[in-house]
Amino acid sequence: MDPIFDIASSVDWSQYSLYFSLFSIAFNPTVWNIVARNEYHHKTITRVFGGSAKYGCYFLAVMIFGFGILRDSLYERALKDQPQRAILPEPFNVLVPAALFLVGQTFVITSTWALGITGTFLGDYFGILMDHRVEGFPFNVLRDPMYVGSTMCFAAGALWYERPAGLLITVYVYIVYILALRFEGPFTDMIYATRAAKTSSSKKEL
Repeated sequence: MDPIFDIASSVDWSQYSLYFSLFSIAFNPTVWNIVARNEYHHKTITRVFGGSAKYGCYFLAVMIFGFGILRDSLYERALKDQPQRAILPEPFNVLVPAALFLVGQTFVITSTWALGITGTFLGDYFGILMDHRVEGFPFNVLRDPMYVGSTMCFAAGALWYERPAGLLITVYVYIVYILALRFEGPFTDMIYATRAAKTSSSKKEL
């Protein structure tokens, strides 16, 4: 039997928690990118906070973090509502998800540490730009370690709870992140290219 078909046949498609989880996974990167682009063009959040881009970015960081916790809770609920089936033999059913979660969280936490709050939570859209590109760990290993680490944690949850549905959700997470990066990456590059052009123009005037 085709492995993908085998996994799909083990999914209880009647559970609403599955669809709530899928919605929240797509909601987060989609909405935050829309909000951040609006902020770049119109400074909506900055104006709400009296012109403070820093406080506006912190507010968005709290919102993103909070909705991330909600997303993870909905994913866990969805997994528990799905049929359980052994995916890996012992002791790999414990060792593999534990290793995936550890490595995934390492990528997420070290990314946040390296970028800082404003660097992590779309501060560049607020005009809070970093002085130079972060090239240390984990960015010297992966281009997008935060998204990769998050995907690994989703896979770890699926394997830990032994829910085949979680593996399909993990594939969905990966696809959502790839699509988000297609919009986020070029726009961020444009922001820094614009700054570089302005800096170069200022130097020529001097």
